[in-house]
Amino acid sequence: MSKIPTREEAMELLKQYNDSDSLVRHGMAVEAVMKHFAEKMGEDQEKWGIIGLVHDLDYEKYPEQHCTMTRQILEEHEWPEDYIRAIMSHAWGMCTDDKPELPMEKVLYATDELTGLITAAVYVRPSRSILDLTVKSVKKKWKTKSFAAGANREVIMQGAEMLGMPLEELMAETIAGMQKEADALGLRGEL
Repeated sequence: MSKIPTREEAMELLKQYNDSDSLVRHGMAVEAVMKHFAEKMGEDQEKWGIIGLVHDLDYEKYPEQHCTMTRQILEEHEWPEDYIRAIMSHAWGMCTDDKPELPMEKVLYATDELTGLITAAVYVRPSRSILDLTVKSVKKKWKTKSFAAGANREVIMQGAEMLGMPLEELMAETIAGMQKEADALGLRGEL
């Protein structure tokens, strides 16, 4: 029998499996973006946020078994299958065969890598702040393949297509979601 996890339980679990502040902050960035999109789409912000928060639950301890261990851990904690499936779908074509089908899954797939690119773009700004970050600035960094090379641009573009959303709009909405949690993400910078 599954139980609906709370945000506090999700954070506790994330920190149990991740000592890296950057991985925890990445989870929080994806959480913020997922909640932003859920609000825009009239969906359950808490649920979408929790899924975003723990999407890379196993990455630090089990990088070679990414997602496989997440499924096992979440099943042991009796998480609902739809939460687990959504998390699995973020690694479609890379670690899993779970293709994103629901809007929640498509948003997670499209924005996971993008939050990393946006965070990197913030770190090289004179202000070191997401609050004055523009889509134009992110697009400029996007074109430099060596910049945030780990952010899979192909996945981001494929996610935008799945959502039927222009890349620039996906970037703008992802920035907006992260801006809402600038302090928690350590991205307020000098502003």
